[in-house]
Amino acid sequence: MNQRMINVGFGNSVVASRVLLVINPKSSPIKKLKDEAKAQKKLIDVTEGRKTRSIIILDTSHVILSAVQPETVTQRFTSSPLDDEES
Repeated sequence: MNQRMINVGFGNSVVASRVLLVINPKSSPIKKLKDEAKAQKKLIDVTEGRKTRSIIILDTSHVILSAVQPETVTQRFTSSPLDDEES
């Protein structure tokens, strides 16, 4: 069973097939979503203390905070698997 992994920063990866959305964290509804995920213990912070630049929503209702730009994460979905291993 070989599942494609997407790098979300600082050596952390998610299973590509589990990702529903990659979004910008600046809007009010997204901040509310983040707060709700934290209350439900479904918030995963992989920013290593840096500014949150993208929020990744999984099909399990988990919310991942990443320091990588949303455009960069999205590009990693369209790049070949070998490109992901090199970065």
